[in-house]
Amino acid sequence: MAKRLKITQRKSAIGYPRRQKLTIEALGIKRLNRSVVHQDTPQIRGMVRKVIHLVEVEELEDDAD
Repeated sequence: MAKRLKITQRKSAIGYPRRQKLTIEALGIKRLNRSVVHQDTPQIRGMVRKVIHLVEVEELEDDAD
């Protein structure tokens, strides 16, 4: 089963470096307390690691077999 990640922005990116703001934008998060779901890939994990202090991450199991 493929895993998915639910990523929710919990803290504002104001006052943080521009690269972190761009990472939040690249993840597809538009506003505070909004969530997006991505496939669990090394690229997404790396992006999350850069902004882990701003986001909350949940692992979801894909139910499709």
